[in-house]
Amino acid sequence: MNICTYSYEEYLHLVKSFHGSLAPGLIIGGFIVDLAMKNLPEGELFDAVCETPVCLPDAVQILTPCTIGNGWLSIVNFGKFAVTLYEKYSGKGVRVYLDTEKLNDWPEIRDWYLKKKKKTEQDSELLLAQIKKAGHKLLSMQKVQVEPEKVRRKKMGQVSICPVCGEAYPSKHGAKCLNCQGETPYSSVAPIK
Repeated sequence: MNICTYSYEEYLHLVKSFHGSLAPGLIIGGFIVDLAMKNLPEGELFDAVCETPVCLPDAVQILTPCTIGNGWLSIVNFGKFAVTLYEKYSGKGVRVYLDTEKLNDWPEIRDWYLKKKKKTEQDSELLLAQIKKAGHKLLSMQKVQVEPEKVRRKKMGQVSICPVCGEAYPSKHGAKCLNCQGETPYSSVAPIK
């Protein structure tokens, strides 16, 4: 059993080293990406859309050249466990998703995915065994036409130096950077000497 160019065991090793743990969603994500890749024409340049920020983007980044950093992976948070791979220019692609109608054959996966059991009540060995056995049988696929301009990351544009903090930022944000405008996650910032 392979997931893209990796054996199942090699993929599990990559998952653990990249994500930090054998997350069930990331393992299922490997099957999602694998099925999507198998249904794209070979040799095409493609981009990806991930419909959740949870686990699934890591599968895309491990198994394809599409990453958040290079802008080829867009995350559109619909809260759905789905990935679309599409031809970069025409937008023709394939969407693969975890099909809830197929979960009844896999009760441990169903209970995990639909959060019917607390994590402490789950049988992780059974869950991983069911994921391995089910593989692509958990998934469904659709042909899609993507409007790339709706999902592609916008270019940064002109750059300015913030008059308050002295750091570079996108000019389109205004007279000073968003952080110095108060849109910051930090309650305090102090230099380390």
